[in-house]
Amino acid sequence: MENQTKMIKAHLDKGESITAIEALNMFQCFRLAARMHDLKESGYPFMKEMVKLDNGRAIAQYTKVNL
Repeated sequence: MENQTKMIKAHLDKGESITAIEALNMFQCFRLAARMHDLKESGYPFMKEMVKLDNGRAIAQYTKVNL
């Protein structure tokens, strides 16, 4: 899990955003919200935005916040 957290952080550090679907495909991470919680606990600055999919459902998208 720590490795997934590091990979997700590196992805966000590049200026990319990430959703749970992308985390699963890129990092085999089934629990993105838990990894984002780990980052939050370490003081990592990010924001969460709910984005609508084509089917009308909404999912969380995470992006690094530059302070």
